[in-house]
Amino acid sequence: QVQLVESGGGLVQTGGSLRLSCVASGFIFGDYGMGWFRQGPGKERELIAYTDIMGHVTDYAESVRGRFTLSRDNTKNTVELRANNLKPEDTGVYYCAARIPGNGDLWSGNTFSFWGQGTRVTVSS
Repeated sequence: QVQLVESGGGLVQTGGSLRLSCVASGFIFGDYGMGWFRQGPGKERELIAYTDIMGHVTDYAESVRGRFTLSRDNTKNTVELRANNLKPEDTGVYYCAARIPGNGDLWSGNTFSFWGQGTRVTVSS
């Protein structure tokens, strides 16, 4: 049974930080690239960060580049998103997701096979 379980969301003030974690099970974690998505209020879910199967290559949406850092630990089947200098527009539900590398257009967000249930982040102004 495939599972992706996110944690670490919560309420934080503007300028604050959070560390979001995702624990994977039920599939070969090291065979999948991992991404974090965000869905803000009234907005579509969007990919904001991605790392390849080894964690050697990471990429970010322009909206979070320089503030968020994505890392993975293949020995623990975990992926972590460190979010710094948070802004009210970072508010939303954050999801981790897994995809087979090279499986179509990454930034379309439509090529991910497995999804977590999400963790909510609220940034107060």
